[in-house]
Order: sequence, then C-alpha cells, then structure tokens
Amino acid sequence: MSLLTSMLIAWAVSTATARELPTVRVVSDDVRIDRSCVIVIPADAILEDADGNGVIQIVASNVEVRFAPGSQLRGSPRDRRPDEYKGYGIRIDGQSNVTIQGACVSGFWGGIWATKADGLTLDAIDASDNRRAHLGSTPAAEDSGDWLFPHDNDKNEWLENYGAAIYVEDSNRITVHDCKVRHGQNALCIDSVNDSKIYDNDFSFNSGWGIAMWRSCRNTISRNACDFCVRGYSHGVYNRGQDSAGILMFEQNCDNVLAENSATHGGDSFFGFAGKEALGESGEHPADWYKRRGNNNNLLIGNDFSYAPAHGIEMTFSFGNVFYDNRLVENAICGVWGGYSQDTLIAKNQIEGNGEMAYGLERGGVNIEHGQRNRIVGNDFRTNKCGVHLWGGPVGDFANRPWARSNGTESKDSFVGGNRFVGDKLAFHLRGSGELIVGKNSFETVGEEMSKEADVVIRRGGQADIPERPRYAAYGSTHPVGARPQLRGRQNIVMTEWGPWDHESPLVRMVENTGDSIRYDLHNVSADATVTVEGSGIHSQSSANEGVKDLAISATAPGVYPYLLRVKDGDWQQEIRGTLISATWDVTFFKWTEATDPRNDLAAWRKLGEGQTAVSEHVKQLIFQYAWGGPSDQRLSEAVTAAKLGGDHFGMIAKTRLPLSSGTWEFTTLSDDGVRVTVDRKPIIENWAWHGPTRDTGALTLAEDRTVEIAVEHFEIDGYSVLELGISRRP
Repeated sequence: MSLLTSMLIAWAVSTATARELPTVRVVSDDVRIDRSCVIVIPADAILEDADGNGVIQIVASNVEVRFAPGSQLRGSPRDRRPDEYKGYGIRIDGQSNVTIQGACVSGFWGGIWATKADGLTLDAIDASDNRRAHLGSTPAAEDSGDWLFPHDNDKNEWLENYGAAIYVEDSNRITVHDCKVRHGQNALCIDSVNDSKIYDNDFSFNSGWGIAMWRSCRNTISRNACDFCVRGYSHGVYNRGQDSAGILMFEQNCDNVLAENSATHGGDSFFGFAGKEALGESGEHPADWYKRRGNNNNLLIGNDFSYAPAHGIEMTFSFGNVFYDNRLVENAICGVWGGYSQDTLIAKNQIEGNGEMAYGLERGGVNIEHGQRNRIVGNDFRTNKCGVHLWGGPVGDFANRPWARSNGTESKDSFVGGNRFVGDKLAFHLRGSGELIVGKNSFETVGEEMSKEADVVIRRGGQADIPERPRYAAYGSTHPVGARPQLRGRQNIVMTEWGPWDHESPLVRMVENTGDSIRYDLHNVSADATVTVEGSGIHSQSSANEGVKDLAISATAPGVYPYLLRVKDGDWQQEIRGTLISATWDVTFFKWTEATDPRNDLAAWRKLGEGQTAVSEHVKQLIFQYAWGGPSDQRLSEAVTAAKLGGDHFGMIAKTRLPLSSGTWEFTTLSDDGVRVTVDRKPIIENWAWHGPTRDTGALTLAEDRTVEIAVEHFEIDGYSVLELGISRRP
C-alpha cells in the first residue's frame, strides 16, 4: 500500500467519524457535554464564565470532544487587560478517558481545568492568551512584587493565585501532545499527576512556568519547547528570574523522565525543589519519614537548559537524580545548582560560559553546597567563571530541621573526575569543611586549577567510570533542541509589561529615557504602519534603521508632559500612555553610620548632606538602578565616582522646581530602602523604613498652574538597592 493511499484512508476514516458525531453549538455559559460531539462556536463570540465552573462542562466519561475549525472559546473581550481575565473555558471533574481535540481557548483565568480525570487526552489544544500578571519590573529596575511563590499548592494555590492555561490535578495516565501556549503566565500545571505522557508541545514565551509539576511521579516529558518562560530580567542590568522557569518541579516529584526538551531563556531553565513538606516546614511525620525525602530518581537527559537569568538546572535537597548529556550554556549564575543534593550523577554535559552575571561566589559550572556522594564525571567545562564549586560548613538553624537531622548536611564523599576544563577562569573552588575525591581531569588554558580552603580534605585517585547513556523512551516526533538558533543568548530576552516578547509579534519598546527625551524602538512593523503622538509641550521625530523604526519624543521646555503614543499596522494597534519629565535635579549623596541612622535621627542624617564628605551633582532624572552597588557605580560624574560611595549605608537628597498645571498629579516611587517625597515641604510619599523593592504612590492636587518645589530623600542600609521617581497626571 502506498503512502498516499494510507493517508487517504486515514483521512476518510477521520472524516466519517467526524460526520457521525453530533454537533453542539455553544453560544452561552454552562454548556454540559455528556456525549462525544463536535463543538461549534460562532465567530467573534465572547462567552464569559459567570459562575467560575466552566463555560463548557464535560460531565461524562469516555467521550471525545472535537472543536470545529475556526471555533474559538473566548472568555473576555479583546480589549480587556490580561490580568482581569476570569473564569474557566473547559471544566472536567471526575470524568475519565475524556479526549479534547483541536480546542482554541483564550481570555480565561484558566483555559482547561481537569480534576480526577484519569486517561485524559489533550490533543492539539491552543490555549494561548490566558491570564497573566501585569509586570512592574522595567528595563531600569526590578519590582519585587513580580516574584512568584511556587512553594505551596496543596490547596491549588498555583491556580488560584496565578492561573494556568491548562491545569490538571489528581489524575493518572494523561496524555498532552501537540498543544501550544504562548502569551500567558503558566502553560501546563500538573498536580498529583502520575504515569503520564507530555510531548511535542510548544509552551514558550510565557511569563511564569512552561511545565510545572507538583507531587507528580513516573511521567515522561519529552520533546517539548518551553523556551522564554521568564520574568525578572533586563539584559546587563539585573537577572533575578523571580522563580519563573521553563520546567518547574516542586514537592516530591520522583522517577520522572525529562528528555530532549528545549527550556532555554527561562528564569531557571529547570527549577526543582524538594518541597516544604519534605524539609519539615509543613505537616507532621515520624522522624524516619524524612529519610531521602525530595525530588528523587529523576532523569534529565538530552535537554537544552541554556541562557537562563539564574540557573540552567536547579535541583536542591533531593536524591539519586541523573543529569546526562544536557546543554548548559551561558546561564547567568550557574549551569547546575545542587544545594544539599545527594547521590546525583552529573555526566557528559556541555557546561560552557556560565556565571557572567553571578551574585557573589555562587557562579560558574556546577555549584553544590553541603552535598554528599555526588559524581561529576565526563563533562566538558569551558570558559566558566568557575568550573566546579563545592562547599560545606555551618548551616545555622537548618541543622534542626527534620530533613537535616535525617539526611545530614556535611559536604563529603563526592567524586569529580574524567572532566575536561578549557578556558575556565577557575577550575575548582572548594570552601568550608568537607571532603572530596578528585580523579584525573584535564586542564587547558585555565586561569587557575584550584582554590582550596585549609579545612577541605582532598583524596586523590578513584576511577572516573562514566556510565553508559541511560535508556529511556522519548515520545513525540519534534526536535525542539536547537530549533531556535537565531535566538541564542540572553540578550534576546526582551521583556514587556506582560511578559517576554516572542520575536514575531510587533513590539513597541522604550529603550532610552534621558529625562529630556524618550526613545522607542518599533520592531516587526511594516513600512505602512502609522505612528502618532498626542500631547502638549512635546515634539516627536522618527527614523528607520535596519528595519527597526526609531521614535524620539522630546520636551520643548522643562515640565511634566503626558503623551499618548499610538502605533497602527493593519489590524494590529497598540497605545502607550507615558509621561516625559523634563527637569534638572540637584542631587547630594553621602555616607551615614549607625550614629546617624535616618530612622532614629533624621536631623543628623540630613546634616550629613551639608558636610565636607558629601558630593553633589546635577542629573536629569531620578532613576538609579543601584542593584548591589552605590552612587559611585552610576557613572554620574568624576566627583561622584571618586567619592567611593559603595552599596551600603548611603543617603541621597534631591531637589528640583517644576511647573505643573492645575489638576491631580500622581507621584510614584520604586525604592529599596527608605524613601520620602515632599512637594512644597508637604509629604506626598513616606515609606521611611527598611524594605525590599517597593512601589509607593501619593497624589497632589493643584487648583491652578504653578511651579512647585519637589524634594526626594532616600536611604539605603545594605544589600540590593533602587530608587525611581515617576510623575503622571491622573485622568
């Protein structure tokens, strides 16, 4: 039989089957499906889930539900903000062996929510554009409010707090294949899902997690693309990741196979954590229950875990995992982070160029603290800040946790051998008390072979026996690893206020704000696109360079100028409302000590700004992304740089005079630590305390046009720091 004949027969059978299924026309909420059918939805229909139990409810087992071509289940008007989407598109509760094929579900808090749905099959689902948070982080500074908290989900916290395009819980033997989720927050979340197959899906360009696993075991996850599932990144400015991940594994997920997936450019490419219950932070169990409790015996093989703002693979407090033949390239902090891991095999991996934007000593290829019996063999280390970094020592109060008492926290009995180090700045960094067995490794043009503290005991010798490639089953026919070569490198992580840019859609992106002007780049818009700017006191100028349009909006005089930027290209349109603040600030920076702590003695702290060690400068805007540095790292002037004002215990007092028109003006600060804003010496914002990056707002109402004096005071204690001021007119 020829291939063409086989295809015609298959087509005829499927067409006949489709004709035999009854058609259900969905035009309202609460449609109950109790038999196999074809779903038809009118074009442009908006079907809101008013009561939170699903627009379409599948209430019978052993049914097949197909969506007719062009039928889209849309839950919100297209002009609604994605963080305001509500309800669920399709709900399954307690029904087994359900198949959903070809559904297109968007505009909901959750596209598909299935509970106790053994044997569920999701085939060729497009669940793009479901709920996602508005991100407060900007290219200039991180907003701590964007962090995700995946540590709790026994009460469906993931779904309730963040939403998900597809959420499946308490189900076995499910199959999810050939599905697509983009422009959402979390693509696929599985909670207590076992013995299942997830393959050939594209869960890329989301602002949270591509595939998230909670208490799920014996699953095969293969040949999926989970690239660019990321938040908390601005290239060259900050790389936090904010607990986003291409693949997330939390709370005792065991015996899973993750093979041949591409999860590049995620906050972490792969993020695994044993879980709060495993560590003894929740629940009560006998002492022996905690022995070898974690994410155990998982195989990660043939995956691409590269270009993460944080880690390529993070797997902590877990046992017996195998990381074999993975690509771990140019992750900002490290290739593998394995804190407190035991009996891990890290073999035959490509570990290259990691640690460029590391925090402190955690950097480079493989970093493990307080690990035991781990084997690092046969890997290719190249140009990492550090190849292998292991350390032990005191663990503080954690020593009293049930997990620590049951499993120990010593750094001992690990083996490193048979590896090749080429061009690494430092091959081995060994710290704290501990023991390590070092076999034969090769070194080529490394900066330094070993840095070792005195209380680390090294035993030489031992065979670097590299296990053969583990056998595994990989389902699917796609090959996502290496399929996006044009997007390699972290510089291609471009964040918008709703998530990562997909490099295909049109994009309007602010790239520079000098204070007197703001510049936007317009990507993927045609030559016929129209660009208009509305606002008084400003003028705009555009140009084109290598296919990217450039638009500059400038002020004609000092002041605060709201504007509306509108870009229209065919059916696509985007509007951006912004404010240009053209001002000259007199800024003074100074050091302070505990004796002049501004929280206790404000007058003495302010007096330091008049002292001989203070340094002053004129700046055009108050946007200081200090991170772990201080004023002298901002390149403001030779005088400020020479003052050597570091990242701890510094203060700033800034003043300007600005003409404001009558009406209500909103002042917004992003600060870490304390901040105070006054207008004509009257307080508008006051958060004069230690805190992480926090947004505060205050309002000023003027009965008439007049020039006001604005003062901003800021102090930093230690650690991360940021200060931003924004002013905008309230409608």
